[in-house]
Parts: sequence; C-alpha cells; structure tokens
Amino acid sequence: MSQNTRDFIGYGATPPHPKWPGNAKIAVQFVINYEEGGENCVLDGDSASEKFLSEIVGAEAFVGQRHMSMESIYEYGSRAGFWRLHRLFTERDIPVTVYGVAQALQKNPEAVEAMLKADWEIASHGLKWTHYQEMSESAEKAMLEKAVEIHTEVTGSRPLGWYTGRDSPNTRKIVSEFGGFAYHADSYADDLPYWCYDFDEPLLTIPYTLDSNDMRFATPQGFNAGDQFFNYLKDSFDFLYEEGTESPKMLSVGLHCRLVGRPGRAMALKKFLDYVQSHSQVWLCRRIDIANHWIKTFPADEK
Repeated sequence: MSQNTRDFIGYGATPPHPKWPGNAKIAVQFVINYEEGGENCVLDGDSASEKFLSEIVGAEAFVGQRHMSMESIYEYGSRAGFWRLHRLFTERDIPVTVYGVAQALQKNPEAVEAMLKADWEIASHGLKWTHYQEMSESAEKAMLEKAVEIHTEVTGSRPLGWYTGRDSPNTRKIVSEFGGFAYHADSYADDLPYWCYDFDEPLLTIPYTLDSNDMRFATPQGFNAGDQFFNYLKDSFDFLYEEGTESPKMLSVGLHCRLVGRPGRAMALKKFLDYVQSHSQVWLCRRIDIANHWIKTFPADEK
C-alpha cells in the first residue's frame, strides 16, 4: 500500500475485541503535553513569538520580537500547572503518558525527575513545539534525530512513543525509517490501535484525540468553563463504558500544563479522575502499556 493511500474502512462493523487486562470495558489513558520551553520564542533563535494554544485565543506572532504575555502564560505551565497535575495524578496513583518536547524537557530537569519517579511514560513530542507542515523532509528528519538525542540525555532512555502534533505529510515515513518506536500517535482515526503497513516495517498507530482535550479551552467555540470539559469527558467515558460490555474501546484525554493546570479547570479534571476511579472495569494505563498489549495480543501481519 502506498503511503498516499487513505483507509476509509478500518475495522468496519466488526472491530476486534481488544481483550484489555482485567476484562476491562474501557482503557483510559491520560496524556500530559509538556511543551513549555519548546514553543516559538526569539530567545531560542525562532523568527517570531508563539501564537498557538494559550489564553490569548487568536494571538498574533510578533516577528523578531518577544511576546512577554505569551511567554509568561507558557511559564505558568512549567512553574505551577505541571506540579498541580502531578499532585492530582500521583495522589490517585493514576498512570500518565507525557508527550515531552525535547527542548522543554531539557529546561526543567526537576519536572523530568518527578515524571520518572512517578513511573510516567515520557514519549517524544518532537524537538520543538512548532509546525512541521512546510518543512523539508531532511530538516524534519534532522529535528527528529536531535529530539531523540536530547530526550535520551535528559530522561536516561530513548522514547518508545512518538507524537509530533503539528505534523507533516512526511512524519510517519520519518518515524518508521528511524525505527525503534513501539508506536506513533499522529492519528485521530479510530478508537482502537491499528497497524500501518505503508512502509518497510509495520508501524503501530495508537490514535490520539483533539476532542477530549483541554486544548479546546484555547480555540474558538471550545470549552469556556470547567463543567463543559467535565461533562464532555464524562459523556465520552459513559458511552464507551456502556459500549464496552460488548466491544471495548480506548479513551484518550489530552492535557496541557498551562491550560488545565489553571485552578478553575483543574477542578473539572479532579472530578473526572474521581469519577473514572468510581468504576470497576477500567484499565487505567500509559500509552506504552497499550502498545505492549497490542503487540502481544494482535501482532503485525507478516508481509
């Protein structure tokens, strides 16, 4: 299959029963996107300031200039928001996957140490939190290689998961050819993992989410109050939990330290964590746990 071929069929009407551990009706997985310090900033040699995913919806990028308000919003994420999320999850012993931007991880070793001590998975979120769409394949490849190098240096091991986020048409190919990843996550195409056979080696895809994601606090017509976020997560969970009696699925929840780390939003997350833990047939896991389970239970087809 050419990488230019799109799959509109997927599992169709008969998705596989995932056989989640403990006969769980649903696999629930929380991602903390750690991007603070990896965003566009002229102090880091970027041509302009950041404009994406902040309290300033529709912000302009200041070419050749610092955006002091934007910088402080991102700094809140690493200074305060991260530690609030860390407490919420560690107090409940809920596992987490971190999508770590290498440049951001490098700037906060204390946070990395806390992630590792909590046994959180740290997957790679690229070298910088930036758009890759218009980047040449060679440049994007070089940035992936640098990201893995820095990630390995600051965490003590190479990443096994990859999520670019603002990816390009070349991203999957680059990830596959680099090799060594248990999964990649630049897809929103399903409620279950699936194998991609577009390249020489099968690439396990564990789809991510842009709907059950706090990024909608920072987008037009998104969440504007914590109860909206809680209700959307609760409805997503309830529907999948009910569906899981016959056909279990996966629910991913995307979080950002500078967004849901704010007190008025963190309360909604706190309520949802407690709600999830009030149910018995739930597999709370990291994305690498899902990858390992899928590889063992549904190994890739041989070519």
